[in-house]
Amino acid sequence: MRNLFFVSVACCIFTGTTLSATAQKLKNTISINDGMSSRQSPKFIDGIEIKADRSTEVSAVNETPVATAPVSTTVTAPHISAALDIENISSVQFKFAQILDRNVELVKNLSLFNFIEEWWGTRYSYGGTSKRGIDCSAFTGLLMGTVFAVKLPRTAREQYNETDRVEREDMQEGDLVFFNTRGGVSHVGVYLGDEYFVHASTNSGVTISRLDDPYYDKRFVGAGRPINENNVERE
Repeated sequence: MRNLFFVSVACCIFTGTTLSATAQKLKNTISINDGMSSRQSPKFIDGIEIKADRSTEVSAVNETPVATAPVSTTVTAPHISAALDIENISSVQFKFAQILDRNVELVKNLSLFNFIEEWWGTRYSYGGTSKRGIDCSAFTGLLMGTVFAVKLPRTAREQYNETDRVEREDMQEGDLVFFNTRGGVSHVGVYLGDEYFVHASTNSGVTISRLDDPYYDKRFVGAGRPINENNVERE
């Protein structure tokens, strides 16, 4: 009986040691995983939070971390595909994806949107041609020349006369949109798709507006497609 008692005590001590070691290893494993999570700080691009989501559990049999799900990318912002390589997306694309209410991967023409970003908010000045102040036709002429290598005449009326008419449902990015704001063709912008256009507005300066806005819809004259003298393809 005494021998049996000592054997039982020895088994309990051995079992306790094993459980203690297992618990310590589990604690260390969780501590390591927690450390990894703390180093994966959220990434912010132009105010949009992007973070990695990892999930692991510890196997009670093998005492090793076992992945319960593949590493996935969760983007806490609209208009971004989960499979998108965010490292190759610029803050300009994120900004205008939000403004244009479209998927960020569809903001493709970087030269166009970088140009808009450069001039964004520049105040309107009748007859102006610089960042101190610019009017609508000077802005469209500068944009079309810089981005599409198309030379346009100076005024909105002249630009209207030297473009081919395009039906509203057939408009493409880079077409000109014309308005009658004070008698005849007196305002012009550049179409961006999905009813959006960029222009030098008298109230807001260089900005983006919608064609179906009641003010512009009522004054819309038509769209024109410039002759692309250098055959620069639109994206």
